[in-house]
Amino acid sequence: MRNLLSNFRYFDLYIFASSTLLLILGLLMIYSTTLESPANLLIRQLIYAVLGFIGLFILAFFDYRKLRSSTGIVYVMIILSLLLVWFLGYQVRGSTRWIDLGIFRVQPAEFAKLVMIVIMAKFLDQSGEKLKSIWYVLLSAVYVAIPAVLILIEPDLGSTLVIFFTWLAMLLFSRMNKKHLVGVLVLVILLLSFSWFFVLHDYQKNRIYTFLDPNKDPQGRGYNVLQSIIAVGSGSITGRGVGRGLQSQLKFLPERQTDFIFASTAEELGLFGSIFILGLFGVIFVRLIKAVRRARDNFGMYLTLGIFFMLLIQVLINISMNIGLLPVTGIPLPLLSYGGSSLLTTMLALGLVQSVIARQKAVKFGD
Repeated sequence: MRNLLSNFRYFDLYIFASSTLLLILGLLMIYSTTLESPANLLIRQLIYAVLGFIGLFILAFFDYRKLRSSTGIVYVMIILSLLLVWFLGYQVRGSTRWIDLGIFRVQPAEFAKLVMIVIMAKFLDQSGEKLKSIWYVLLSAVYVAIPAVLILIEPDLGSTLVIFFTWLAMLLFSRMNKKHLVGVLVLVILLLSFSWFFVLHDYQKNRIYTFLDPNKDPQGRGYNVLQSIIAVGSGSITGRGVGRGLQSQLKFLPERQTDFIFASTAEELGLFGSIFILGLFGVIFVRLIKAVRRARDNFGMYLTLGIFFMLLIQVLINISMNIGLLPVTGIPLPLLSYGGSSLLTTMLALGLVQSVIARQKAVKFGD
């Protein structure tokens, strides 16, 4: 009990307060964009939020270093869960990403993001100087490629991109020989070229065409992007007010609780609300960078670094696609977008960060 209380004493309140405010704001926007029947989605998200806080505190009081001994089991479990999607998967709009458990649907791809960070953190920690060999770099790619391919064929391009870019970012900050970076980039280009011709579906290619010229088909492929841009712009400085957004309330804006929740927020809360959101994310990212620098071991450093990039990539891609700077992909905005698996993954990730921070502070103060 004394150890638990000491961990709470070293809690990073900046991360906790910022993430809690973002979560509350997300709940508010989910309520606002479903005023005709708010109970269903809002209550589900509230339940996930409670479970998320429970998971956050459990992991915050848990010694993250113990994860190193169970990475093999966790890796096998996430692969099996992704395979299980093939047999028990619940299909929504042509994508089979969820396992229906009756009351809730679970999306294994979301949890795979965090699992692969743990796997890579241990791999990079143990490999050390061996990463200067190109073979160890390729071995790390194999570890990541197996779940990434399973997710890609669901199809879920967004989660695949998050896992891939997180792996690449963690690798760049490891002890790999930077000369091998050219080889990695060539491999990436080859994989992208292969994916374009043999992996990506027509609708995924159309999203890229739409990004290049959304006005070419404003009532078809470009509709989502154009409506999102209109929603963001119509919010002006102070916004139209909660529950008064025309694009979201009249349902012109699609996926207004998930992919385009930032556009919904910008319309109803305006520039001030958008800046507030970016500011809260900024606080989280600054504190995560500080935690990376002060981590007491390489495993904790890589773990926090991976979580930092996982969240940063999702925030950048989601907001960019909401304002037309990137093609539309199914990447949720952490803590704000509706989705239980995404919310739980984010909260668990923040719990692991708190565990790393608690132990580095305990060492600093001699506890």
